[in-house]
Amino acid sequence: MQIDCFMRKLFCSSSPSVPVALPSRRETHFWYIIPDEVKDASLLNQYLELLTPCEKKTILQMQGDKLQKGALLARALVRTTLARYTDTQVSPSLLKFRKNKFGKPEVEWQHNEKWDPPSLHFNISHTSSLIACGVTVDMPIGIDVEEKERKTRNDSLSFARRYFSLHEVERLHAITDPEVQQHEFIKLWTLKEAYVKALGRGFSAAPFKTFTIRFRSKTKSSSHVPIDSLSEDFEIVVEYPNGSEYGMTNWQFVLFELASSHYATICVENHKIMEGEENHPLKLKVWRTIPFVEDECVSGTDSVVTISGLT
Repeated sequence: MQIDCFMRKLFCSSSPSVPVALPSRRETHFWYIIPDEVKDASLLNQYLELLTPCEKKTILQMQGDKLQKGALLARALVRTTLARYTDTQVSPSLLKFRKNKFGKPEVEWQHNEKWDPPSLHFNISHTSSLIACGVTVDMPIGIDVEEKERKTRNDSLSFARRYFSLHEVERLHAITDPEVQQHEFIKLWTLKEAYVKALGRGFSAAPFKTFTIRFRSKTKSSSHVPIDSLSEDFEIVVEYPNGSEYGMTNWQFVLFELASSHYATICVENHKIMEGEENHPLKLKVWRTIPFVEDECVSGTDSVVTISGLT
């Protein structure tokens, strides 16, 4: 995976976030924090000052330091990341947000005569060990991250029977190795979660059982896709029974391993694809960050291992 990227590091916690050029056409930027790497109390207080009184109150009412820290880092990551794309026109603390009718957060730009805000879309996902934010321009986006060793209360097949489509359950059932089966279950979960979040309608409006994630061969000579060995010879598609308004939209996925410890999925809606561009792959740039302290571009390194979606 050859990606034009850069690396930079900042070591002054009072420094603002460094501006970043907007994602180009058909490109996603992906920023993530590892909470255990953020230990400085003064830095956490600096993040707290970026939030609105309502956000602060919500966080401080949470039970447990770990939950509070995770929620704080998530909000700080969103604010500092989006502010990077405003060419210093808007500081992280001045960003305003609204929710669509299904509850998905969106940026509420304050327009003025001197500056035309970008058409940014973003989505956030987090586990106790990693928090991520994906950003695009003009493309609705959903992301999900899950720990590779995530454990479910019941075995993965029991869980799948409750939430997944019949085809997905059969796919998992065909895997005899329990560890491989568990990993394939987690990959499917991230794909379905990212898709629902990209729809912007929430789980209640698009329950996991109502659609199927399929791994379809790109070669006309074969429709078979290895169950536990994913490659660039296939594509990920969404299918609905009997047709659906959602299934008519062109969605594109990127599935990858992140930081050797997580599976991550990006799903974007390609509603502005021009004729003849359908098969063009998405571009991806990934940064590990500690806002105001350090940014490291990790695209093309061992920290980002593509499973599907990029060339």
